[in-house]
Amino acid sequence: MTANEIPPGTALDTDLPVVYIIDDDASIRLALQRLLRPFRWSIEAFASADTFLESTHPDVKGCIVMDVHLHGRNGVELVKVFRAEGYQNPIVFITGYPDLHTGITAMKLGAVDFLMKPVDESELLDALQRAMTVDEIGRRARAERQILERRLNTLTRREHQVLSLVVTGLLNKQIALQLGTSEKTVKAQRRRVMEKMEAQSLAQLIYMAERLGLRLAAPSEYSVDTAL
Repeated sequence: MTANEIPPGTALDTDLPVVYIIDDDASIRLALQRLLRPFRWSIEAFASADTFLESTHPDVKGCIVMDVHLHGRNGVELVKVFRAEGYQNPIVFITGYPDLHTGITAMKLGAVDFLMKPVDESELLDALQRAMTVDEIGRRARAERQILERRLNTLTRREHQVLSLVVTGLLNKQIALQLGTSEKTVKAQRRRVMEKMEAQSLAQLIYMAERLGLRLAAPSEYSVDTAL
């Protein structure tokens, strides 16, 4: 760490999105910190990926600016390590070595941008703005999915079956025939599904099923049984 460099793990404002800088070149870390200080972001700088992982938490909102080559380690491969540790933060890669293959691989892994050193300030700021937007959208989507998963886990086995058939557009009497039960029973089960999933309409229930990635049942998939 150099003079005037913000110590690792010390965000300027914990209520703001964080820009994590990971670069083994102290002069680059300091230059990026100075560039980003005027903006409404917190900043944390690290000399290695290991220090970053030891000092941060996956749930913190923000994005990562990382050199592709860190003490001989491939930054692109480190993305897999970050994801395995639970970090979903978007990444902006910077490099001093033009490598088309590495750039393409980085983008396939979800990198927001791949910039050459010396980094153009406007390009970096544009990339960071996009990364923060991606992070916010992803964070909201993950939060929504967690809520829906908790609701889904309250359903019984039969209610799961009814849900899978309802979202295919089948009527209650068709579902009853498929499951070998009465239309009245299906109507009650369908009502419980709507209540537990907190869905106000069939369209909303279908949206929830799609967000959860549920495999929709084929009309003849379920055999007649007495599961409740």
